[in-house]
Amino acid sequence: MKVTGVLPLFLPLCRRLWPGRLAGLSVALLKATALEAAILAGHLLLYPTGLIQESRCPAPSTGDGATRLPVRSGPPVVLLHGFIDNRSVFVLLRRSLAQHGGQRVISLNYSPLTCDIRAAAELLGRHVEEICERTGSDRVDIVGHSLGGLIARYYAQCLGGDLRVRTLVTLGTPHSGTSAAPLANAHPIVRQMRPGSQVIEELARPAPGCRTRFVSFWSDLDSVMVPLETARLEHPDLDAQNVRVTGIGHLALPVHPAVAAGIREALDAAHPGDRVTGGLTVA
Repeated sequence: MKVTGVLPLFLPLCRRLWPGRLAGLSVALLKATALEAAILAGHLLLYPTGLIQESRCPAPSTGDGATRLPVRSGPPVVLLHGFIDNRSVFVLLRRSLAQHGGQRVISLNYSPLTCDIRAAAELLGRHVEEICERTGSDRVDIVGHSLGGLIARYYAQCLGGDLRVRTLVTLGTPHSGTSAAPLANAHPIVRQMRPGSQVIEELARPAPGCRTRFVSFWSDLDSVMVPLETARLEHPDLDAQNVRVTGIGHLALPVHPAVAAGIREALDAAHPGDRVTGGLTVA
């Protein structure tokens, strides 16, 4: 008998043995874990395609008379990946943003050997200046996954990057530090992502007048965020909104179409005080 035929026989028993809420959570966790495994397998195949930095193409000419999709007035969107990753993680999100928004989307790589969040934030600042000069835009929007969101936040909050960053969207970013994977402490940048590190303490300091708007997507099944609430951005001086995503894990955040729709909504809400959907249920 196929496994798919056996599982329905056991689900009623599981529901009787466990409280209904626990059984529901367990099924959701199984689904999320299976999705994470599938995404990981796909990403490993795509990983080599993102090893080199994205080519810097000039802005497209409009003098050839070709029909073009309408381009929104928003700034360029910069995508910044997480720890030991590269720009290939954003293949689907990039396509979604380009198809629905028409903005210029730029994916950046930083070295997997990067050992300091501050140095990575300074490098990000140089990239942003180059992007603004190349595109003629005064500001950019940034979408950062995991560590990428923390690097972008440090740039905006601590290095004066709020002059350039209009909106920063973070996906599963350890804003208060994460205690996951204790054996990874050998890497200096992992130690900087721990609760109580100097970087986390710097980000907790007052930041009056910060002009960047922050939207943080956090998942209730994110095993990389310990505790889960660390992916919420709580700071009295920042214009920040937290969006809870229900039913998926850490790797699915930059991939799932429902999250991509939420990101587009966050980038469209360009004015201070604009709010996006308060939560997303994707499974």
